[in-house]
Amino acid sequence: LDAALLKQHDVKLYNILVQFPETVISIFDVVMAEEWHKLKGDEAQISITVNLDTLKPMRALNPCDIDRLVGIQGMVTRLSEIIPDMRGAYFKCSGCSASKYVPLQQGRVKEPPKCTSDTCSGSTWILIHNRCQYYDKQVIKLQETPESIPEGETPHTVNLCVFDSLTDSVKPGDRVKVTAIYRAIPIRISSKQRKVKNIFKTYLDVLGFEKIGISVMNAELTTAAAKSSSSLDDANEDEQLSKLMNITPLEEAEIKLLSENPNIYQMLQDSIAPGVFEMTSVKKGILCQLFGGTNKKIPNGQLRGEIHILLCGDPGVSKSQLLIQVHKIAPRGIYTSGKGSSAVGLTAYVTKDPDSGDMVLESGALVLSDLGICCIDEFDKMSDQTRSVLHEVMEQCTVSVAKAGIICTLNARTSILAAANPKESRYNSNLSIVENIQLPPTLLSRFDLIFLLHDTPDRDSDEKLAKHIISLHFDVPEHDTSTLIPKELLAKYIAYARNRIHPVITDDVKHYLVEGYLGLRKFGSHKKNITATTRQLESLIRLSESLARMKLKQKVERDDVEEAMRLVRESIFKAAFDPKTGTIDIDLLQTGRSAADRELND
Repeated sequence: LDAALLKQHDVKLYNILVQFPETVISIFDVVMAEEWHKLKGDEAQISITVNLDTLKPMRALNPCDIDRLVGIQGMVTRLSEIIPDMRGAYFKCSGCSASKYVPLQQGRVKEPPKCTSDTCSGSTWILIHNRCQYYDKQVIKLQETPESIPEGETPHTVNLCVFDSLTDSVKPGDRVKVTAIYRAIPIRISSKQRKVKNIFKTYLDVLGFEKIGISVMNAELTTAAAKSSSSLDDANEDEQLSKLMNITPLEEAEIKLLSENPNIYQMLQDSIAPGVFEMTSVKKGILCQLFGGTNKKIPNGQLRGEIHILLCGDPGVSKSQLLIQVHKIAPRGIYTSGKGSSAVGLTAYVTKDPDSGDMVLESGALVLSDLGICCIDEFDKMSDQTRSVLHEVMEQCTVSVAKAGIICTLNARTSILAAANPKESRYNSNLSIVENIQLPPTLLSRFDLIFLLHDTPDRDSDEKLAKHIISLHFDVPEHDTSTLIPKELLAKYIAYARNRIHPVITDDVKHYLVEGYLGLRKFGSHKKNITATTRQLESLIRLSESLARMKLKQKVERDDVEEAMRLVRESIFKAAFDPKTGTIDIDLLQTGRSAADRELND
């Protein structure tokens, strides 16, 4: 039920719905069931979900809203297990075995006072569990979104109770609009006493959900072969995906038209953080990360499609600005700082459920970013214990937890975009990257692309940068902005590509991938230096697939491989450069020691 349409039709009925939702919705349910019976001729239990048109800040909920219809928005942080919730009880008289149905009143079951049978006047009843009516129930914890929190305040949270078809309709990390009835229940002094406190506990009885933004990263794990051999109805599947991504047919046509533009790659690059000057290769790498490669299931496991990128360089080169812009473009994702993050804050932590008293898991930043992007600033300031949890996440895309009797593996299929500063604030060209940022080589080697950003004095480039920054302050664009794709359309373009396009590598392209990999290996052969490993080959594949996705192509072509080769080559030649010998040595990233150091020690 769209409340906005109801308001246009009858304002008085809309106001009554908001003030007395429980009564009005019950009447709606009965009317809908009668209409269904007239049309179909059979009985059906119909419940109406409501989407309210006006939203209220979470912290603005007050006692005046109790038992009224309200609309709020926030981010899901935790889901409980689905539990049975009794809605009606059947009792059997212990004397005559007569049964009686008793509906619940305000969450309580009241035993019948006396048997109504003519031959019996007993007052002892037995609850018949298998005849009672139950509904699926789930408790969801909703937190204020970061942008809606006032300055200097901590985020507010509220518990949501959902039933039946609404259970498992959202997951941690989703941003949702909620239409619900604001409830209040008294707090008991003790579970064994009937006395209650004068303080009430509030929650929301949910009537409808609406996801905010776009499920940009909602692509399921699949192999290209399975996708092509699927006999599903493509029209129905496309329609469901469009609804999930909030993409209208007009927007879909606009996205397809954009993809046919021969300069689409350049247009997408220019639309990523247009306020950041130049950095074309960095923006193209981040663009590849947003689109991502194809996740594949194989008999022995799975191959990840997530692309990890590390930005390392001098202060003031817009690293943090790039992270913030990417976080805004990707609706599913978390932005965090390395100094303020702990290991449990990134993965998951155990807490006590205030309602049930059970120990439950609360999702951390990486789990909340599942199928999204986790932007980590000040990556070098992280403690060793915190960084250690990233090894499993970056390679296996999971988080293993064994705490307080809870042993499980959580999905963390997230792409990591990290920014790090050199240990001496300025990057020292006479030292290797491992010596500059002091990150363990086991972690560095897991990044697909590593970009070094230097702030070197140059009159021409400094003049262009100064003019660019001044133009931002005066709102006078330095360059033509007519080709920029609006942020909302860009997010939908990425969502459409990730959900609909699953590029495959053809036999013709395999040859170019092999030749490109051998070309990378050849650079260090004369010095016995290793310049590329199989990890670089896997990075080539992921980048090639993402480049094909940008153009909405179902097949990877040669130009995609060539561009992926250029990005990997640029990354390796800077990050794996050994300043002592002037050569490229991937061992600097893999082991932290170059071939020259090993020979010297030998």
